[in-house]
Amino acid sequence: MSPSPQQPSRTTNPPRVVFPNEIPSKDSPRMDFAQESIFAFPPNRDTLGGTSYLIVRNESNILIDCPSLEQTNQDFIAAHGGVDWLFLTHRGAIGKTAEFQQIFGCKILIQEQEAYLLPGLTVTTFSQEFTLDGEIQLIWTPGHSPGSSCLYYSQLGGILFSGRHLVPNQQGQPVPLRTAKTFHWPRQINSLRLLLERFAPETLHYICPGANIGFLRGNFTIDGAYQHLASLDLQALLRLQPLL
Repeated sequence: MSPSPQQPSRTTNPPRVVFPNEIPSKDSPRMDFAQESIFAFPPNRDTLGGTSYLIVRNESNILIDCPSLEQTNQDFIAAHGGVDWLFLTHRGAIGKTAEFQQIFGCKILIQEQEAYLLPGLTVTTFSQEFTLDGEIQLIWTPGHSPGSSCLYYSQLGGILFSGRHLVPNQQGQPVPLRTAKTFHWPRQINSLRLLLERFAPETLHYICPGANIGFLRGNFTIDGAYQHLASLDLQALLRLQPLL
């Protein structure tokens, strides 16, 4: 298979550093975290404006959701050591996954219920959880889609890459968003409840959402993530009607 021809892109900006001003504190379990090790790509029209992230590590580089295939992104990824794993948070983030696997030889991670959407590709699937190493865990959070999942990175007090399971509202606060295409709203709320049970303020400092980035006004993170989630009224959320 050869990569699909790309139309000239209006967006040629390279990915941006997610934590440009972050300095690990003396209490951080790891003092070797490089602030320029997590990058966010410009919104991808192939995934309805989704935001992808690249985590650059000595152990393995992880691409979270599929960015656009434009040459700027390919060159950037290659200059940072390529991709070892491409993790897809949900079916809507697949984009040009086949082409990225061909170009970079990366392994693909996706929750088992959505793997059928990648016929002919070599994929690694998981059910409830998948531990990649001591710093990276994948967590099944169904609701937005059947296989919607999040990636947890234990650096900097805990970072949750939430895909479209949790996105910022107009005030920049993380919320589950019910739309006409939401697979199962009560399951999505229950997935949020399970995240609250799993984490604590000390283990979940940031959320990096996969959509609605514009509401963060130039940033890519939501600080005080656990406290924001704990303040949500889950019973009231259950009664919300879908957005059209």
